[in-house]
Amino acid sequence: MTALTNSPNGAAPVNPSTAPVLDLDQFRLSQDFANSAGVAKLLTKIPVQKPNRHAFIRVNANPECQLQASLLELKEEREFYLLGPDALPACANEAIPMLLYLAITRQGTVFIWPVRLPNSDGRDNEWHASAREAALQAQHAWVSVRSNTEARGYDVYRATANIPDPEWPAKPFNELVSIAFKGRIIWSPDHDVLLRLGGEK
Repeated sequence: MTALTNSPNGAAPVNPSTAPVLDLDQFRLSQDFANSAGVAKLLTKIPVQKPNRHAFIRVNANPECQLQASLLELKEEREFYLLGPDALPACANEAIPMLLYLAITRQGTVFIWPVRLPNSDGRDNEWHASAREAALQAQHAWVSVRSNTEARGYDVYRATANIPDPEWPAKPFNELVSIAFKGRIIWSPDHDVLLRLGGEK
């Protein structure tokens, strides 16, 4: 006689010999399950950051999705501010020339990757140079970017799996930058952040 097993939720006993074997592929979500469900993800927040060392990323190779700009970095707050031309003279010593790349993770998270450019006198260092090289590699393949303190730069690891090309946002780059720096664009010398840095607030 076959033993019956009590169901964990208190339902009628289940005979293990007759319980159906599920084909899990019937229940597996497709990669575009959000589209098939009739919903679309809204881009309301775009991080401005370097890549996570565990993430595989791509960088948009379109030159129109890159911007050379001056940023102000508040390290304690872990935030970047985009500097307008009128505000730049008020913090020339703090301004950092950067190249902003449009990037995306394998999971579809869009972010702006700021990579430091050489100074006006041409001075550069290995960290910044290797980051720009990593961004160049990421324009053609999925890569993971990891810091190497001993080598004083970044190591780039290329994914060996056959990963499809990313689906980039339909919005133009200027709109994406606006979202990324929402509330963190400094237009004038009397901006609260600059006044605070100058000891006036």
